[in-house]
Amino acid sequence: MIRAKEILKKNTMLIALLVITILFAILTGGTLLVPRNVTNLIAQNGYVVVLAVGMLMCILTGGNIDLSVGSIVALVGALAGTLIVNHGMNIWLAMIICLAVGILIGVWQGFWIAYIRIPAFIVTLAGMLLWRGVALIILGGLTISPFPENYLGLFNSYIPDFFGGEINITSLVIGFLICVIYIILQFVSRMNNSRKGYTLESPISLAIKTGLVCIAVLALSYSLSKHEGIPAILILLAVVVLVYAYFTKKTVPGRYLYAVGGNEKAAKLSGINTNKVLFFAYVNMAFLSALAALMCIARFNSAAPTAGQNYEMDAIGSCYIGGASAYGGVGTVAGVVIGAIFMGVLNNGMSIMGIDANVQKAVKGLVLLAAVAFDVLSKKRGKTA
Repeated sequence: MIRAKEILKKNTMLIALLVITILFAILTGGTLLVPRNVTNLIAQNGYVVVLAVGMLMCILTGGNIDLSVGSIVALVGALAGTLIVNHGMNIWLAMIICLAVGILIGVWQGFWIAYIRIPAFIVTLAGMLLWRGVALIILGGLTISPFPENYLGLFNSYIPDFFGGEINITSLVIGFLICVIYIILQFVSRMNNSRKGYTLESPISLAIKTGLVCIAVLALSYSLSKHEGIPAILILLAVVVLVYAYFTKKTVPGRYLYAVGGNEKAAKLSGINTNKVLFFAYVNMAFLSALAALMCIARFNSAAPTAGQNYEMDAIGSCYIGGASAYGGVGTVAGVVIGAIFMGVLNNGMSIMGIDANVQKAVKGLVLLAAVAFDVLSKKRGKTA
């Protein structure tokens, strides 16, 4: 009984994601899991994963959020459209400039938040208005399109099949290799933790979690193999997720984020430069917002004044649904990815069913409230226990 509770507690969101996927697969008559729709789901929600990973860094520092990410997406998209489409600039140079502008925006906002200590909510709210205004000035209220094919191909292409056949064998091979590598890493991690005397996760819980992940990876690779294979955007997302998962788990600066969120005063007394940690979180958020902008304009094949609207809400919602604490100091990249997929399945499933857009917003609001309420109530229960 205790083990069952432990397994449920540690894999709550993974199980919830599995349940909601099965539910919508049934309600949509299987349309949700059609290979073409799975590929569309990845393309539609790629920006959410990138933004949510960046938002997690902000939330970890003490429950702070960044309200300006949608406006940064619009501004960087407008800049990319102007440079690439209007002026015919080399796409690589234009992308470097766009990412640099994203970093500069982060430096601006991070300075006010980390060193002047203006509340993050106020600074990023100002940024939400400021950067949207600049984007409108650059675009003049007009949409820029279309983008050149060599730019679109960077984000909208697929990994070719090196084996040939009715289905994409390359996708299946990559999926199988990912599962093997994941199992090996889990085994090596457990051995290292055992050697260091850390508390180990129960074998049953570990086996269930590993099994669910491998089943999900194999099912995804099989579904993609029946369409056009693994999309390039999925490779980019995998790189972002792996880099930040390693950063938050295995590096000293990454652990500083948790320390500051857990107790900033204690972290400062222990020698951590809390200002620098806060500054990094917002520079990184703006950088990932710029990356998300480059992904979005490739997907829509246009840079529009309305781009990025409500993107910050999707990112924040994914973090809280994925287990990040509203108080900071708690959350994982893996959890955020699960939260982003959860939001994507919810959006896509309701859209396929033809549910009114206003009802969809209401449902997402209730889900977000439930996730935060669960976190707050768990904290209170932990204090009284």
